[in-house]
Amino acid sequence: MTLAQIKPHRKSIRLKNYDYSQNGYYFVTICTKNREEYFGQINDDEMILSQYGKIAKQSWLEIPEHFEDIRVDEHVIMPNHIHGIVIIDSGDEPVGNRHACSLQEERQYQKLPVVIGSYKSSVTRELNQMHDKFHFKWQKSYYDRIIRNDKSLDRIRHYIHYNALKWEYDQENKNAISFEEKKEFWTEFLNNQRRMQCLNSN
Repeated sequence: MTLAQIKPHRKSIRLKNYDYSQNGYYFVTICTKNREEYFGQINDDEMILSQYGKIAKQSWLEIPEHFEDIRVDEHVIMPNHIHGIVIIDSGDEPVGNRHACSLQEERQYQKLPVVIGSYKSSVTRELNQMHDKFHFKWQKSYYDRIIRNDKSLDRIRHYIHYNALKWEYDQENKNAISFEEKKEFWTEFLNNQRRMQCLNSN
């Protein structure tokens, strides 16, 4: 998978002939409404979590406590969104998207949207309880992508890990840098990281 496939336009990118009922690793991105930067700021290439961001992070880490068949892998809380890898091992229960839960095509009851919906509801409830006049909202939908192999998993983990370091090139940053420039940057950056990793392992 390349960064060209991780598009902010959130178009359907479902794989032909892929069984979306199977368990596995999912790369998930959840954005705040209008990409408002509630969760903190990037200072000196480091994400400094706000009080809201700390709640978003803690709630993410607690997901496995509410779903025994769920694990969370690499993740990052950014100023206006969350990137994370969700690992689902739920036997025969389908895990893909269902209607009104993601930006993909409509689907019947499945596991992943239940997990993400529960997480979003929990964060919303906690944040709105903090202030009477504060009304936190998420983007209505979310983005998910199946991670098909170890190479893609490694690449996405690197992307998540270095997200704060390269915030100006993040696809959710409302700056003047074009999507094409951001895509080109991340493709080159991750390729260089992978080459360095290969050299260090030899």
